[in-house]
Amino acid sequence: MKLFPYAAAVLLACAAQASAQVTVSDAWVRATVPAQKTSGAFMRVTSPVPARLVSVSTPLAGLAELHKMEMKGDQMKMAAVDAVELPAGKEVNLASGGYHVMLMDLKRQLKPGETVPLTLDVVTGKDKHQTVLVNATVRPITTTAPAHKH
Repeated sequence: MKLFPYAAAVLLACAAQASAQVTVSDAWVRATVPAQKTSGAFMRVTSPVPARLVSVSTPLAGLAELHKMEMKGDQMKMAAVDAVELPAGKEVNLASGGYHVMLMDLKRQLKPGETVPLTLDVVTGKDKHQTVLVNATVRPITTTAPAHKH
Protein backbone atom coordinates (compact mmCIF):
# COMPACT_ATOMS: atom_id res chain seq x y z
CA MET A 1 0.00 0.00 0.00
CA LYS A 2 1.53 3.30 -1.10
CA LEU A 3 0.67 6.17 1.21
CA PHE A 4 3.51 8.46 0.23
CA PRO A 5 1.77 10.19 -2.73
CA TYR A 6 -1.38 10.69 -0.67
CA ALA A 7 0.57 12.03 2.35
CA ALA A 8 2.56 14.35 0.08
CA ALA A 9 -0.65 15.71 -1.46
CA VAL A 10 -2.15 16.33 1.99
CA LEU A 11 1.01 18.12 3.19
CA LEU A 12 1.10 20.22 0.04
CA ALA A 13 -2.54 21.21 0.46
CA CYS A 14 -1.93 22.15 4.11
CA ALA A 15 1.12 24.21 3.20
CA ALA A 16 -0.81 26.03 0.47
CA GLN A 17 -3.64 26.78 2.90
CA ALA A 18 -1.20 28.00 5.59
CA SER A 19 0.44 30.40 3.13
CA ALA A 20 -2.84 31.64 1.66
CA GLN A 21 -2.80 35.40 1.83
CA VAL A 22 -5.61 37.73 2.71
CA THR A 23 -5.79 40.55 0.17
CA VAL A 24 -7.04 44.11 0.57
CA SER A 25 -8.08 46.44 -2.24
CA ASP A 26 -9.38 50.00 -2.53
CA ALA A 27 -8.31 50.95 1.01
CA TRP A 28 -9.00 54.56 1.90
CA VAL A 29 -9.61 56.88 4.84
CA ARG A 30 -11.80 59.98 4.91
CA ALA A 31 -9.87 63.26 5.37
CA THR A 32 -10.45 65.35 8.49
CA VAL A 33 -10.62 69.01 9.46
CA PRO A 34 -7.86 70.32 11.79
CA ALA A 35 -9.49 69.63 15.19
CA GLN A 36 -11.34 66.44 14.21
CA LYS A 37 -10.38 63.37 16.26
CA THR A 38 -12.20 60.60 14.37
CA SER A 39 -12.41 59.24 10.85
CA GLY A 40 -13.45 56.09 9.02
CA ALA A 41 -11.39 53.61 7.02
CA PHE A 42 -12.93 51.58 4.23
CA MET A 43 -11.64 48.71 2.08
CA ARG A 44 -12.42 45.41 0.41
CA VAL A 45 -10.98 42.31 2.10
CA THR A 46 -10.76 38.82 0.59
CA SER A 47 -9.47 35.64 2.20
CA PRO A 48 -8.93 32.42 0.24
CA VAL A 49 -9.84 30.42 3.36
CA PRO A 50 -12.44 31.03 6.10
CA ALA A 51 -11.02 33.75 8.37
CA ARG A 52 -11.91 36.54 10.78
CA LEU A 53 -10.63 40.11 10.83
CA VAL A 54 -10.13 40.62 14.57
CA SER A 55 -8.38 43.97 14.87
CA VAL A 56 -6.91 46.97 13.08
CA SER A 57 -4.26 49.39 14.30
CA THR A 58 -2.44 52.48 13.04
CA PRO A 59 0.22 54.72 14.55
CA LEU A 60 -1.90 57.75 13.57
CA ALA A 61 -4.75 57.00 16.00
CA GLY A 62 -4.92 56.21 19.69
CA LEU A 63 -7.57 53.59 18.92
CA ALA A 64 -8.84 51.77 15.84
CA GLU A 65 -11.97 49.63 16.14
CA LEU A 66 -14.04 47.43 13.89
CA HIS A 67 -17.58 48.81 13.80
CA LYS A 68 -20.92 47.87 12.30
CA MET A 69 -23.76 50.19 11.34
CA GLU A 70 -27.26 48.80 11.00
CA MET A 71 -30.85 49.91 11.10
CA LYS A 72 -32.67 49.11 14.35
CA GLY A 73 -36.27 50.04 13.80
CA ASP A 74 -36.17 53.53 12.34
CA GLN A 75 -32.75 54.45 13.75
CA MET A 76 -29.24 53.83 12.43
CA LYS A 77 -27.06 52.35 15.18
CA MET A 78 -23.30 51.95 15.23
CA ALA A 79 -21.33 49.75 17.61
CA ALA A 80 -17.93 48.12 17.95
CA VAL A 81 -17.71 44.43 17.02
CA ASP A 82 -15.19 41.79 18.06
CA ALA A 83 -14.54 40.55 14.52
CA VAL A 84 -15.66 40.60 10.90
CA GLU A 85 -16.17 37.20 9.28
CA LEU A 86 -14.29 36.65 6.01
CA PRO A 87 -15.92 33.75 4.13
CA ALA A 88 -13.52 31.82 1.88
CA GLY A 89 -13.13 33.41 -1.54
CA LYS A 90 -15.77 36.12 -0.95
CA GLU A 91 -14.95 39.82 -0.97
CA VAL A 92 -16.10 41.59 2.20
CA ASN A 93 -16.73 45.28 1.67
CA LEU A 94 -15.94 47.45 4.70
CA ALA A 95 -18.08 50.41 3.70
CA SER A 96 -20.60 52.98 4.79
CA GLY A 97 -23.76 51.47 6.26
CA GLY A 98 -22.13 48.20 7.35
CA TYR A 99 -18.81 47.04 8.71
CA HIS A 100 -16.01 49.62 8.69
CA VAL A 101 -12.99 50.76 10.72
CA MET A 102 -13.30 53.70 13.11
CA LEU A 103 -10.09 55.64 13.78
CA MET A 104 -10.37 57.51 17.08
CA ASP A 105 -8.15 59.87 19.03
CA LEU A 106 -6.36 60.90 15.83
CA LYS A 107 -2.91 62.32 16.47
CA ARG A 108 -3.12 64.82 13.62
CA GLN A 109 -5.25 66.02 10.73
CA LEU A 110 -5.56 63.60 7.80
CA LYS A 111 -5.14 65.45 4.49
CA PRO A 112 -6.20 64.27 1.01
CA GLY A 113 -3.40 62.48 -0.85
CA GLU A 114 -1.60 61.26 2.26
CA THR A 115 -1.51 57.60 3.21
CA VAL A 116 -2.48 56.03 6.51
CA PRO A 117 -0.66 52.83 7.44
CA LEU A 118 -3.07 50.20 8.77
CA THR A 119 -2.19 46.83 10.27
CA LEU A 120 -4.92 44.22 10.04
CA ASP A 121 -4.88 41.14 12.28
CA VAL A 122 -6.65 38.21 10.62
CA VAL A 123 -7.20 34.82 12.24
CA THR A 124 -7.37 31.72 10.04
CA GLY A 125 -7.71 28.11 11.02
CA LYS A 126 -6.98 27.30 14.62
CA ASP A 127 -5.90 30.70 15.91
CA LYS A 128 -3.23 31.28 13.26
CA HIS A 129 -2.74 35.03 13.03
CA GLN A 130 -1.84 36.75 9.78
CA THR A 131 -0.75 40.37 9.71
CA VAL A 132 -1.79 42.36 6.64
CA LEU A 133 -0.12 45.74 6.11
CA VAL A 134 -2.18 48.27 4.17
CA ASN A 135 -1.49 51.82 3.04
CA ALA A 136 -4.87 53.54 2.81
CA THR A 137 -5.11 56.70 0.73
CA VAL A 138 -6.71 59.71 2.39
CA ARG A 139 -9.60 60.94 0.23
CA PRO A 140 -11.41 64.29 0.49
CA ILE A 141 -14.00 64.79 3.23
CA THR A 142 -16.72 64.92 0.56
CA THR A 143 -15.94 61.39 -0.68
CA THR A 144 -18.86 59.04 -0.22
CA ALA A 145 -18.14 55.42 0.56
CA PRO A 146 -20.12 52.98 -1.57
CA ALA A 147 -22.97 51.56 0.45
CA HIS A 148 -22.53 48.24 2.19
CA LYS A 149 -23.91 45.37 0.12
CA HIS A 150 -25.53 42.45 1.89
